[in-house]
Amino acid sequence: MTKDQITYLVFGVVLIIALVFDLGLLSKKNQKVTVKQALYQTFFWVSLALAFFVFMWIEKGQTLALEYISAYLMEWSLSIDNIFVFIIIFTSFGVKEKHYGRILLIGILMAIVFRIIFITVGVALVDRFHWILYLFGVFLVYTGYKMFTANDEEEFEPHNTKVYRFLKKVLPLAPHDGDGKLSVIENGKRRYTTLFIVVMMLAAIDLVFALDSIPAVMGISRDKLVIYTSNIFAVLGLRSLFFLLRGAVSKFDYLQQGIAIVLVFIGLKMLGEHWINQWVDKTIQVFISLGVIMICIAGSIFYSIFMKKQGVPPDVTDEGVY
Repeated sequence: MTKDQITYLVFGVVLIIALVFDLGLLSKKNQKVTVKQALYQTFFWVSLALAFFVFMWIEKGQTLALEYISAYLMEWSLSIDNIFVFIIIFTSFGVKEKHYGRILLIGILMAIVFRIIFITVGVALVDRFHWILYLFGVFLVYTGYKMFTANDEEEFEPHNTKVYRFLKKVLPLAPHDGDGKLSVIENGKRRYTTLFIVVMMLAAIDLVFALDSIPAVMGISRDKLVIYTSNIFAVLGLRSLFFLLRGAVSKFDYLQQGIAIVLVFIGLKMLGEHWINQWVDKTIQVFISLGVIMICIAGSIFYSIFMKKQGVPPDVTDEGVY
């Protein structure tokens, strides 16, 4: 077996064992997840991702390992943005807290399948048409600019999305959660519950985020293994991160700006790749990318914690934190 085949095999085996462990020991059906449990689960998935980083360093060398950890951190930080949208979806459709874990799991597993397809198509296109990378670069710069200057008053409303309107048009829907079921039989006819709608929306929203994150990862590394593994590890840790941060994610006022700067940086790096490669060694480029990602994300989080936006009153209560 080649080194690539061994690495993919190890990744697959570790992933299956981890999912069994997470679902069998760390998660229980129809039970609320406490902050303590979420902390354990988050530690579990982050530790697994870091252990794979060490494995990559041993098997594939320093440069690819650093590309992997850079891409993982990029995806992980973008996941925090996902969480805010997930909270809005759950609230909008009145999902009971005891169903959060199961619905998140199904939605995330679907998102992984879609991401694998999305990544495969994207990598194939770049391999055949290299100039597409420049389109990705322009897209990331534009997205970063829009994200940095976004108006906080623009609110996301799940019931007004094209996904919801499409599902409402093509499927017979039930106005309840079916006591935890995705579909129920009513008057001899199958109807799909609000939980089914939420699952579909979680997967669809993740694909929307993937439009930013996957080109960003390709700006960090062209290696297929790095792109696949960094995405999958970050998405798998999203469920525990949701329970850990759902009460605090709204306090990260400036995280969006930190992510925006990173997207613009990676976009400009993709646009100037031809000239950068002539002057800067590949390993040094990876170190620079890793440094920019860590500084921007950590800096924006700490700035959010210690600073208050003008006109925003201090929190009186912290509802939703357990």
